[in-house]
Amino acid sequence: MARTTTITQTSHATKRHNLGSLQLRHVDSNQIILIPTPTNDPNALDPLNWSGRYRWYIAILVSAAIFFCNFLAAGPTVVITEVTADFFGPPTTNPNFVADISQTAYLFTTTALMQGMGALFWMPVIIKYGRRPVYVLSFVLYTICAVWAGASHSYESELASRIIMGLAAGAAEVLAPLTIADIFFLHERGTIMAIYTCALSAGVSGGIIVSGLISIKNDWRMIYWVATALIGVCTILVVLTFPETYYLRDEEAATAVGQGHGSKLDIEAKGTETRTEETTASQTVPDKRLYISSLRVYSGSYTKESLLKLFIRPVALLILPPVLWATLSMSGTIGFLVAITSNFAPAFETAYAFQPWQSGLCFLAALIGSFIGIFVGGHFSDWIADKATQRNGGIREPEMRLPAILVSVLTAPLALVLYGVGIQYKLHWICPTMGLGLINFSIVQATSISLVYSIDCYRPIAGEVTVAQMAFKSAFGFLLSFYTNPWVQRSGYLNAYGAMAGISGGLLALGILFYFWGSTVRHVTWRWAAVRKFAHWDNDREIGE
Repeated sequence: MARTTTITQTSHATKRHNLGSLQLRHVDSNQIILIPTPTNDPNALDPLNWSGRYRWYIAILVSAAIFFCNFLAAGPTVVITEVTADFFGPPTTNPNFVADISQTAYLFTTTALMQGMGALFWMPVIIKYGRRPVYVLSFVLYTICAVWAGASHSYESELASRIIMGLAAGAAEVLAPLTIADIFFLHERGTIMAIYTCALSAGVSGGIIVSGLISIKNDWRMIYWVATALIGVCTILVVLTFPETYYLRDEEAATAVGQGHGSKLDIEAKGTETRTEETTASQTVPDKRLYISSLRVYSGSYTKESLLKLFIRPVALLILPPVLWATLSMSGTIGFLVAITSNFAPAFETAYAFQPWQSGLCFLAALIGSFIGIFVGGHFSDWIADKATQRNGGIREPEMRLPAILVSVLTAPLALVLYGVGIQYKLHWICPTMGLGLINFSIVQATSISLVYSIDCYRPIAGEVTVAQMAFKSAFGFLLSFYTNPWVQRSGYLNAYGAMAGISGGLLALGILFYFWGSTVRHVTWRWAAVRKFAHWDNDREIGE
C-alpha cells in the first residue's frame, strides 16, 4: 500500500530559477524524489503518469525518427560520384567532373546546414503551440521531400528538395530531447538521452552502410525509395499514436518541488521495480476525455511569451558559459565526424582501393561505438551523478554527471589521430576504422552528458537550450565540409586530423572546470543584464524543476 506524504504549499506560485539545484533524494530515507511531480489528471494527459512501456515506446519512436532523418541526410554521400555522373555526365565525357563533385556535395552540406537553421525556425512554434503539431507537419513534409528527391532528374530540383528536407529534419533534432524531458523524470534522463544521441550518430553511420550496400546492384535513387518506406512508416506511427507530451503542470505543485517536497520513489534491489508514494496537492482535476482527443493536431497555446522572444532566446543563451561549453563540445565532436564523412569515400579509395560499399561497411565500427556510448554516456553518468547526490545530502547539482566525460576527453582525440595516421600512412584499414568507432562512441558519450547538463541547468527553456546547440553544430559542420578537403590537401591527413584531435580534447576537458566552478558560474551569469532581458523565462514556463 502506498504511503502518503503531505505537501505544504504556498497560496501562489512564484518564479523559482533553481538552475538545476534540486532535492532529488529524501534526507531521511534516501529515497528518490520524483521530479517533476506527477499530477492526478484523470485524462492521462500528464505524460509522467503514462505506463513505463508507453513512455519507452515514445522514446524509441522519436529516436527512430532522428535516425531516419540522418539516414537520408548523410547516407547518399557514399554514392556522390554516381550522383555527379547522373546530373553532370560521367568522367569520360565531362572534363570538369572533379569540380562538379564539389558542386554535388552542396546537396548534402546544405541539408546539414538547414537542419540547424530549421531548428531555429521550428522552436518558437514548438514552445508556443506544443510538440504534436510540429511532429505531424514536419514528418509529412519530410516524407514528401524524400519522394521528391528520389524522383528529381535535375540538379536544381534535387537541391531544392534536399534544402526543404533539411528544414523538415531540423524539427526532429530538437523535438526528441524535449519529448524525453517531458515524459521522463529527472533521474531517468541520462540513459534515455544517450539513446537519442546514439540515434543521432547512428543515423549517419547506418545511412552510409545501407546506402553503400544498396548501391552495389541498384541505382542511387533506390536509396531514396528505401528511406521513403522507412520514414513513411515512422510518419504513420507519429500521426496515429503520438500524443501531445507538453503538459502545463499545477503551479503550486511546481512550487512545492522547488522547495524540496514531492513524491518519492522506492528503488528495489535491481532498480527495476518501483513504488511511488502518493502526493496530496490542491490541484484542479479536469473532466475526463476520450483518448482520441489527445491526438488532436492543435490543442491551444502553451505560453504567453511572444514568438519573437522565443526566436531570440537561443542566440542569447550562447553567452551563458554552460550552454556555450555544451555547444562547443557538441560541435567539436559531431562537427569533426562531418569532416570525416565529407571525404571518407575518396580517402578509403585512395588508401585502400575500396569500392563505395566497402568504405560504407567500415562504418559498422561507428555503429558499435555508438551503442557502447549509450551505456557509458547514459547509465554510467546517471550512476556517477546519483552517487554524488547521495554524498551531498540528496541535493542534485547538474555538474555531478560531468566526471563521466573524462572518458571522451581521451577517446575523442585518439579517434581522430587514429583516422588521420591510418589514412596518411596507409596503415591497415582497421586503424582508421577504429577511429570511426571511437569518434562515434565519443559523440554519444560526450554529447549526451553535455546536452543533459545544459538542459538540467535551464530545464524550463530546454527547447531553446537544445536549439542553440543544434544550430551552431550544423553551421560549424557546414563550414568544415567546405574546408576539410583543402585543409587535408594543404597539411596532410596527419596534421589536419591531429589539429582536430587537440581541439576536441581541449573543448571536452573544459568540463573539468565546470565540475568545480559550474554552480558559481551558473548563478553569477544568470544575473547579467543581457541574460535577464533575453534569457529569463516567464512564469508560465515553470515546470517544477
